[in-house]
Amino acid sequence: MDLFEYMREQNKETESPLASRLRPTTLDEMVGQQHIIGKDKLLYRAIKADKLSSIILYGPPGTGKTTLAKVIANTTSAEFLQINATSAGKKDMEEVIAQAKNNQGMYGRKTILFIDEIHRFNKGQQDYLLPFVEDGTVVLIGATTENPYFEVNGALLSRSIIFELKNLSKDDIRTLILRAVNDREKGMGAYDAVIDDDALEFLADVSNGDARAALTAIELGILTTDRSGDGKIHITLAVASECIQKRVVRYDKSGDNHYDTISAFIKSMRGSDPDAAVYYLARMLYAGEDIKFIARRIMICAAEDVSNADPMALVVATSAAQAVERIGMPEAQIILAQAVTYVASAPKSNSAVCAISNAMEAVRDTMTAPIPVHLQDAHYKSSHKLGHGVGYKYAHDYPNHYVDQQYLPDGLTDRKFYRPGENGYEKNIREYFRKIKGQECGEDF
Repeated sequence: MDLFEYMREQNKETESPLASRLRPTTLDEMVGQQHIIGKDKLLYRAIKADKLSSIILYGPPGTGKTTLAKVIANTTSAEFLQINATSAGKKDMEEVIAQAKNNQGMYGRKTILFIDEIHRFNKGQQDYLLPFVEDGTVVLIGATTENPYFEVNGALLSRSIIFELKNLSKDDIRTLILRAVNDREKGMGAYDAVIDDDALEFLADVSNGDARAALTAIELGILTTDRSGDGKIHITLAVASECIQKRVVRYDKSGDNHYDTISAFIKSMRGSDPDAAVYYLARMLYAGEDIKFIARRIMICAAEDVSNADPMALVVATSAAQAVERIGMPEAQIILAQAVTYVASAPKSNSAVCAISNAMEAVRDTMTAPIPVHLQDAHYKSSHKLGHGVGYKYAHDYPNHYVDQQYLPDGLTDRKFYRPGENGYEKNIREYFRKIKGQECGEDF
């Protein structure tokens, strides 16, 4: 290490960004992620016992993947080496593996290799690591924001345990913000700043579980805000909004406005107004609403309000829900907008809702109605000897692949649960029934 490198390391404690300075050094200092690092959890026990095996840390930005790796570095007796997949080349990897082999051969010491953004490695680079992970030359810790089942070599995955980190809760972010404002050693406590309650709540909300975003806003606010007459730096709602570059949107996720907005969003899709629907989508996204929650509501609307009038609506909505989980913000807003405008523009029908509601009512009222004998299974334990399945007519043996026979239990044969409407594809369904059953359009549907 030369003089300049030494000075850089010495100054890092005071000159690095707040989010970096506040990184915990022990497990007990960690905030959030108790589902994997709670005191009774496997990862906590493995770190404490210094018996870590290869792991993949997967989760959104700002949730603590690198922080957790640093905690492991401070806890383990093994050599801890780190590379970033965005900049590391073959030479870097060869040097790391050579060092790990020396640690193992000369000193009998394990090496933990932390690879940040491991999904950036191509297949060849990941394949290069495989034998060294397999034979224990290195214990791998990979961190990725992308779904590892898509982006990480399957052979590496099979030799690793995947731990998914979640977005930090609002309470977690609040705790970190207060620590940042008040901590005099690592935080901004020496600046004698205070944060208003509404500013604290706002930042904890709109940071959307990203600790780095919240801490960056706090640091910027304290460094750029003049002292008030009382000699303190006041982080007000206006300062907080400016520092995180978001206007304050009246949208309390636990209050009436949250429910009013999602209600208006769904009713706009149901009412075939794509402009209003995408507007309310934008309001929710701007306020930091969970994109998975929005995607779930779109899927429900596609089934409840579009139904078989356009069967593709549910396909689009479901694909969008899967895509936003894989891609994340900000690109997820485009995917959600496509799904929203498709569902809002599709022909509407609530026939599936009516069908299942009526069928559930019938089941409740006729719980023990026996299944017709000819529909019963004839294969289970020679049940054909009891007459099960006898008389069943195989639909594909008849014209139009349809044959008239009893399917509903006795006492329910005159009930109609599904009544396709006249919109979109359901018009084709009505025509199909008219063709095969000879029914006229009307109450028969």
